Amino acid sequence: MEKYTKHTSVAALMNRSNVDTDQIIAKQFLKKVERTGFGVHLFHDWRYLEDGVTPNPDFELNNPKFEGAKVLVAGDNFGCGSSREHAPWAIDDYGFNTVISTSFADIFYNNCFKNGILPIVVDADTLKALMAEIESNEGVSFTVDLENQTVSTPGGIEVKFEIDGFRKNNLLNGLDDIGLTLKQTDKITSYETKHKEKFPWLWAS
Repeated sequence: MEKYTKHTSVAALMNRSNVDTDQIIAKQFLKKVERTGFGVHLFHDWRYLEDGVTPNPDFELNNPKFEGAKVLVAGDNFGCGSSREHAPWAIDDYGFNTVISTSFADIFYNNCFKNGILPIVVDADTLKALMAEIESNEGVSFTVDLENQTVSTPGGIEVKFEIDGFRKNNLLNGLDDIGLTLKQTDKITSYETKHKEKFPWLWAS
């Protein structure tokens, strides 16, 4: 998992509430177990016309001014629905590493941290102000500083957000569950060595 660093990036606007995981990544694309290759299918049913190939000009993320955005500003209750981990995989593979909303579904929220995505919770007035700034200046860039837990905008908005210290440390250091386990390699090796000496018959091939 890549380390999450302070960055200034285009902020894309999705002013929709209750965006569920089936809309984030539709069920017909859940055929792979690796984490890559899902970005092209992100928001498939909204993003493309009926042929499944032609970009829908009315879909907000097809706005060329949002190209290259790493920050997604979305409506309330983002990531609701089923628990599929493919949803954050698709968001990450598309290029977003930050999602800002007033609330997230619990499972989706937890899965974001395990996949290098920072979900930021703000109050309704703050979200409204962030959305208004994007609407008035499409292509505007926001600065996300995880170390200091702030989001700042050219329009003068500065948001202080809360995050669990353990999750913050994992994002800053690029540690997912596997990475955390590998940090204990010496202890694991020591345990296995002692276990082999004490119970050699369990390790016989």
